[in-house]
Amino acid sequence: MSDSLKERVRAKLLRQLAEDGPDPEQDDVRHVSVQDDLDILNAVADDDPLIEELAARYLVP
Repeated sequence: MSDSLKERVRAKLLRQLAEDGPDPEQDDVRHVSVQDDLDILNAVADDDPLIEELAARYLVP
């Protein structure tokens, strides 16, 4: 598999955001949490242990 774990986690988070979609009527805690995790993922190095934690949280193989 040529994709790095970080790339697979990023794809999963982006897919999750697209599938959930924002609800303009309320603050969606889940949406905010996924967006926060994506922001954190984008800020860490490719070998950061946090990537494995996020992969486990979002069930990324």
